Amino acid sequence: MTIQQSTRALFTGAALFGALAASGAGAQEVTLRGASMFDEAHAFTRTMVRFAELVEEKYDGDVTFDLRLNGELGVEADYVTFLQQGVAIDYTIMAPSNMATFAPAIPLMDMPFLFRDLAHWEAVLSSDVLAPLEAELLEKADIMIIGYTGGGVRNILSSQPIRNIDELAGFRMRVMGAPIQAQIFSALNAAPSAIAYNEVYNAIQTGVISGFENEAASIQNLKFYEVAPYVTLTQHTITVRPIVMSGKTFRSLPEDLQAAILEAGAEAGAYGRALESSEDGIKLQEMVDAGQITLFEFENRDALLDMVTPVQDAFAADLGATALLEAIRAK
Repeated sequence: MTIQQSTRALFTGAALFGALAASGAGAQEVTLRGASMFDEAHAFTRTMVRFAELVEEKYDGDVTFDLRLNGELGVEADYVTFLQQGVAIDYTIMAPSNMATFAPAIPLMDMPFLFRDLAHWEAVLSSDVLAPLEAELLEKADIMIIGYTGGGVRNILSSQPIRNIDELAGFRMRVMGAPIQAQIFSALNAAPSAIAYNEVYNAIQTGVISGFENEAASIQNLKFYEVAPYVTLTQHTITVRPIVMSGKTFRSLPEDLQAAILEAGAEAGAYGRALESSEDGIKLQEMVDAGQITLFEFENRDALLDMVTPVQDAFAADLGATALLEAIRAK
């Protein structure tokens, strides 16, 4: 299925569930509505298209996917509300921090400096270690995690060079909305603040902040290098991006379609992880070669790990998730 095919159905507005109608034979015709903040080339969009293809392969019935791109349906904070209420969209990919309002422990999976390297990250996401967080999200927000993608390595992007801990001190930066994001960077003596993602470009341009942190694909796709051309390789996060579905939608589906969605979600997640993790370094180099960014290694990066460990421990303890954090570290 192509992107064009996936977006051909008309958007039906804020209905509880997209186009469930019985045919004369009693079968259900199902439309599932998805949303991406990015264009068709972005790894998230490609992963959602692969998810749709896999569902169609596994389900012996009629299902149509209406995937809207380029933020047509708003930003991720909007998606959380839509999914939780069972309106407007049925599935998407988003950052855990955007779900923190409903499930306070969920940002643990995206906590800076959580993963040692890509092998550790893959081992965690291929296991059931994160099951307690999945259960909390379903119980408190009625949002299901059906797979895990991600794999972008997040670095600091700034309007002025940052090469060491001294230059990081006082750095006015945007972080995602979960409190742990601000706590981690405050421990590193930066000056973090949570502002809306769609306001970041203008905030840097006008000097409200001096930069933020993000992975290569988003820097390139949204042209953040135009206002913040310096990238410091802190490599503080390997992203975890859940593929999520509204619980209300999922329960409305035939059992065989539910089974197909769960299988497809796991497989699409593995596809997306391989895709994005392999693209990250390529995209950074493309921007370097185009003269769009300048890269810096962060001096004495190991010192950052020592500075943030007490913050991680305290965050997990407050959530009653010390055992979960220890299980992730032990993987």
